Amino acid sequence: MTIAIFRRHAFAAGLSATLTIAIAVSLHARQNTTAPTVGVLHVQRSVHMLVVNGMNIAVQVGDDGVLLVDAATAAVAPQVIAAIRMLSTRPIHTIINTHVHADHTGGNESLVKQRGTGAPQPVRVMAHQSVQERMLAAPAGGSTGGFRLNAVITLPINNTYDTPTKDFFLNGEPVVLYHAPKAHTDGDTLVHFRTSDVIAVGDVFSPDRYPVIDHATGGSVQGLIAALNRILEITVPARFQEGGTYVIPGHGRLSDEADVVEYRDMVTIITDRVQDLIQKGLTWDQVKAARPSRDYDPEYGGEGGSSPDAFVEAIYRSLKAQ
Repeated sequence: MTIAIFRRHAFAAGLSATLTIAIAVSLHARQNTTAPTVGVLHVQRSVHMLVVNGMNIAVQVGDDGVLLVDAATAAVAPQVIAAIRMLSTRPIHTIINTHVHADHTGGNESLVKQRGTGAPQPVRVMAHQSVQERMLAAPAGGSTGGFRLNAVITLPINNTYDTPTKDFFLNGEPVVLYHAPKAHTDGDTLVHFRTSDVIAVGDVFSPDRYPVIDHATGGSVQGLIAALNRILEITVPARFQEGGTYVIPGHGRLSDEADVVEYRDMVTIITDRVQDLIQKGLTWDQVKAARPSRDYDPEYGGEGGSSPDAFVEAIYRSLKAQ
């Protein structure tokens, strides 16, 4: 296994979000020479970001233990644990799942089992109530990580909330959870570390790629725009609109408020174009042929997110359903 430790470089115009390798430490996992590289970035104060196989995990460390936002998949849990141990020897205290998808929840069970020793209480695994409900209803081996909650003694999610916000104090700072309804899914959570001034947002925001709006799990473009606006209500930029509050997406590079503004504007503009075509009476095939996202496709139409047609169709379906 390779663990790459990243640092942000300061430029005259402020802190760049570009990650450059400062140190690389190679550790060879037993009987596994193809284990994935885990990138470790100190964001600011007590919050770090892990990057493994294109998945991001926010990590808060302190005397109370380790808090994780999202768990990636079970396949990379050993590498995630090894990277955490480079940041802290304290056991895992809390895991927060930002939504139900398996690349964010699939590692719950493995990380709970490998949490470390010395903690007086079980791992607290948190999510919005709708996430737990969807996982309970999922078949074994299904899309939520291959397990049913009611078949596991130590529940992978054992602490839920069904209010607009939930907050608690850990590792010397307030942590605030905001429910973002009907956005990427119906159970999205934004996690704000108030003292560290970092917000982890799951798949509500993924820079440089079109968002995935999962209608099957209650997502909509209207909720996605509302969630992006909520992020912008929380974030505060530093000089020259750079730095300040940092935003950890579910996938992609570390970002700040300016990145979210550009992303929100892109989603809003394409949505307005699709709405105009619908009001003119165009069918889906005609909307698709009009290519309302064409000027954004070179920047956002690459791998990792929705294709341009899939994103426009998700918008069309959201608008037709309202």
